[in-house]
Amino acid sequence: MDELAPSDVVHGVIPVRVLLVDDQQMLTEALATRLSATPDIVVVGHCTTRDPHPEGLASVARPDVITIEVTQAGDAATPLTMFRTAWPPARFVVLTASRDADQAVEAARAGADGWVSKESSIEELIHVLRCVARGHASFPPEHLGRILGELRADVGRAQRREGPLDVLTSREHDVLMCFAQGRAPAEIADELGMSAHTVRTHTNKIFAKLGVHSRLEAVAVAWGAQRSIRPPLMDVSSVVGVQEPVAGVAP
Repeated sequence: MDELAPSDVVHGVIPVRVLLVDDQQMLTEALATRLSATPDIVVVGHCTTRDPHPEGLASVARPDVITIEVTQAGDAATPLTMFRTAWPPARFVVLTASRDADQAVEAARAGADGWVSKESSIEELIHVLRCVARGHASFPPEHLGRILGELRADVGRAQRREGPLDVLTSREHDVLMCFAQGRAPAEIADELGMSAHTVRTHTNKIFAKLGVHSRLEAVAVAWGAQRSIRPPLMDVSSVVGVQEPVAGVAP
């Protein structure tokens, strides 16, 4: 893990604070160098998912945007939830070599605000980081239609009460929401006025009903469900132009 010294103001501009997460350490170091040459971008740290407790860097560095790689189908929710729990204000850009539209949909459901190919130019990546930091969403045009269609379908299912959390009782839902807020079982017991044993009972039932095996997985389902009932991406900045490949950035 490498935390870089951040600056609050650069040339009179409040910069976008970026944390880079990728298992290709040479890539993150090269990107850190290139991005740091941009006046309104400050790389506050970089790490790999193999580092012990990489989410700890997010809580210390307090980034506006976290870039993260998604290498396999179905693996977006867990890391996004992990980093979001550690630093809730962060927004997320998936910086990936994948061209899989299903993974882009899954990432959007998990809370990603942007998706950038590693074949894209450094200028394109900077553009997306700026858009996402301003609260917009940015996905490539070739994935955008699919993502919007799937998110609209999610909204329809939520309106028909076909969401994954509808199998929970109101008390189980309360416990799950406490987990999503990062509360420990003892804190949940105090807040909800129940015993530690009751919290464990509710937790076991939540795991069984959602088909998960850990609190992190349960929270990922909860975040996905919460995202699905929000309006689809209404302010989407499409990214265009491929110039200099991001993956080919020289240190």
